[in-house]
Amino acid sequence: MTLFLLAIIFRVVNIQYAQGAKYKKLATELTIKQDTIKANKGNVYAADGNLLATSMSKYTIRMDVVAVNSNVFENNFMALSEELFQMFGNSPEYYQNKLRKAKKRRNRYLLIARNVGYNDYLKMKKFPIFKLGVYRGGFIAEHKTVRAHPIGKIAERTIGYDDFRGEAGIEGAFADFMEGENGLRWKQKIAKNQWKPISDVNEKEPIDGHDVITTIDVNIQDITHHALLRQLEYFEADHGCAVVMETATGEIKAISNLGRTSKGKYFEKRNYALWESHEPGSTFKLASLMAALDDKVIDTSTVVDTEKGKVYIYNRKVEDSKRGGYGKISAARVFEVSSNVGIVKLIREHYDQNPGKFISKLEKYGFKKPIGFQIKGEGLPYIPNPKDKKRWSKISLAWMSWGYGVSVTPMQTLMFYNAVANNGVMVKPRFVKELRRQDKIEKIFQTEIVNSKIASDQTLKKIRKVMENVVIRGTAKNIYSSNFSMAGKTGTAKKYIPRHKNEKGETISGHYSTKRYVASFAGFFPAEAPKYSCIVVVHDPNKKKGYYGATVAAPIFKEIAQKIYTTTPIDNQSVKDKVEFESIVNQYKKYTKVINKEHTYIPNVQGMSGMDAVSLLENIGLKVKIIGVGKVKYQSIKKGETLVKGTTIILKLS
Repeated sequence: MTLFLLAIIFRVVNIQYAQGAKYKKLATELTIKQDTIKANKGNVYAADGNLLATSMSKYTIRMDVVAVNSNVFENNFMALSEELFQMFGNSPEYYQNKLRKAKKRRNRYLLIARNVGYNDYLKMKKFPIFKLGVYRGGFIAEHKTVRAHPIGKIAERTIGYDDFRGEAGIEGAFADFMEGENGLRWKQKIAKNQWKPISDVNEKEPIDGHDVITTIDVNIQDITHHALLRQLEYFEADHGCAVVMETATGEIKAISNLGRTSKGKYFEKRNYALWESHEPGSTFKLASLMAALDDKVIDTSTVVDTEKGKVYIYNRKVEDSKRGGYGKISAARVFEVSSNVGIVKLIREHYDQNPGKFISKLEKYGFKKPIGFQIKGEGLPYIPNPKDKKRWSKISLAWMSWGYGVSVTPMQTLMFYNAVANNGVMVKPRFVKELRRQDKIEKIFQTEIVNSKIASDQTLKKIRKVMENVVIRGTAKNIYSSNFSMAGKTGTAKKYIPRHKNEKGETISGHYSTKRYVASFAGFFPAEAPKYSCIVVVHDPNKKKGYYGATVAAPIFKEIAQKIYTTTPIDNQSVKDKVEFESIVNQYKKYTKVINKEHTYIPNVQGMSGMDAVSLLENIGLKVKIIGVGKVKYQSIKKGETLVKGTTIILKLS
């Protein structure tokens, strides 16, 4: 018995003194932990300072009812319930019952609200009971950050993300730069899987990441997005893209990529402008004509016989869209009316014996290799090479002359067209202007010249003239305006359907479809002194409604050009023109009229598009917070109230 007692005493002494520190540490580790506070990522801004992507603080608010003195609770829980009702709805009685039940059950982790914004979080800290803090008021605030896009889903694939979906767009490309430094805070265990902060003060405060300033112009982006969306909806197209580029700098001012869902709605499924390499069709004829002009093997006045609009190249048919053809016409007219027969005959005549010379021109025009964006996911171009005997055939040269048998991305085509507009200087398209740490500029991205001169001045002058004539009297004459000038080229390409099995299990050979098309238009404006270049590409429009580039894509180009003229005057030009979408024009007229007034009172922005409303209100000195996407349905400060600059106005969109 004595030995047993001595053993017990020895064990107690050993645990208390010899191993006491160990078990004390273990107990502490089980009840206290160091929690990471995620730092906010840097912001993504438009060129004019508008937020495109930002990290927003969200809070889950809970309450340790046990920590609250019973007298304090009884004297204040009704006042707290009233405040919660005012902020979150339900009713005061609802919160009174909820708090009483929690007090009775000794709930130490009562859920009050989720996804509370930072401003509301600050207000809640001052509510009755809560204002006493963690220990006496039982106020538990669990912080998290979420990524928000103030302009909604517009340009989502280009702005991008860096999360469980991977790295995409600008956010993905600059993820390392935008990451901040995480903070630390201590938490105490209060129940199973339930932890609360030990103090209101963090051990280490998180440091926000650094900002990216893009080239995007919010106004031009809004114009481009909606112009593309309306046409895709009308033609029930599968997907499409539209890009606006500043001629001299290469800055991308707008980029929209929209794909159709099974329910007929459109959203930014993929960055088609960068990713989708495809047969361009007739927009590629610009490269063919320019190569021949620059090599001086033809002139714009060179006559070519298009015969009856149909020729055979090694038993493969080349046919013009106009039945019966155009007869004998000039090379300039071949381009203006987009004669397939004419361009094929011109290129075959002068390059059939030396196709490598023609290919070298295409390389000079930037079609043989990717542009090389920081953004991931750029598609690979394909230009046949005569040295590749397995892929080169007798018809390769003829087919590429009118945009088949080659594969390029819309961005490559745009870069080439922009070089024509920019007096032959090919600049690299870019999405980012600079990187910043707070207010300090870390890096500026300058205009990058890819090719200092893609063709002679004489060639460029002739090319730009025939491109202008395409709009005046050619395939795009349907978008001609006497009030502002445009130049460009239409494109209509049949889609190639690879070898596959049909629903019956039958093998169908690869072929060009007679039902599926790619409609496009690329060009620049104003024609005489280009400020912007633009490309529009639409895949699989409903053939019954239309499928030609002139019908489907060119009107989008015109609307974009006109709206930019109207809302962003170029060289002090004042332009008015009739367009197909009267309601949209009227909306912009209303916007322009309102914004030009000297404001002393709050204007009415209900019914306006979100981007228009934001631009208007910020221009008159207000801070704007928007909720939702679409048109303004509610404004927190009513029209007619006295304008106080610096005040925040909330807009609800739908």
